[in-house]
Amino acid sequence: MRTVAVFFDAGETLLRPYPSFPELLARALREAGHPVDPEEVRARSHLVLDRFREAADAGELWTTSPERSRAFWHGVYRSFLTELGIRPGDGLVDRIYGTFTDLGNYRLFEDVPPVLERLRSAGLALGVISNFEDWLERLLERLGVLSCFPVRVISGVEGIEKPDPRIFRLAAARAGVALEASVYVGDHPELDIAPSAAVGMRPVLIDRRGRYPGFADAPRITSMAELPGVIGL
Repeated sequence: MRTVAVFFDAGETLLRPYPSFPELLARALREAGHPVDPEEVRARSHLVLDRFREAADAGELWTTSPERSRAFWHGVYRSFLTELGIRPGDGLVDRIYGTFTDLGNYRLFEDVPPVLERLRSAGLALGVISNFEDWLERLLERLGVLSCFPVRVISGVEGIEKPDPRIFRLAAARAGVALEASVYVGDHPELDIAPSAAVGMRPVLIDRRGRYPGFADAPRITSMAELPGVIGL
């Protein structure tokens, strides 16, 4: 079936903390008097992915209220501090949380805008399906791409999170397209690729950081620039 719509995850797919999660966290720690090299943080980046997986397995729905999101991320940042040998006192965890909820600390990946324009020029419907807090819409607006995504299904707004199949079905229904005629692009095999494939979408794994070199369950790309070719444009 011909592709008529492309849906995207947000974090690590369209956008990222800038200049990077490790650099932002290390900066926040240095400003609080704890000299940490970004590479020390990067070596522990699995803590975030592990926590995402745990939350999904437990059905925590951590994005669905500000209180749940705050508790989730506070736990993640405490884990980093423990691993780095830093005591989480004096409001340090709040400082880090403030850093990563500051819209000014995010950027689009450079390969995203030209690809969005190419897809729109080809007449494809575009949308976002993301486990993200409700402020994602404000962030997309700040980054200048909100209008690119007429369909936005954000867990913090809808109250459902990936890998729940309902989140994918809701997006396709709002776009008025068949699941089988839709592509879904995301960076996480368990939260993005497996569940979108299960409902009939055509998934594409974007593996910008080379975390899944042997992945074979769906097309794997390392840059968004590869996407048009993968979907036949």
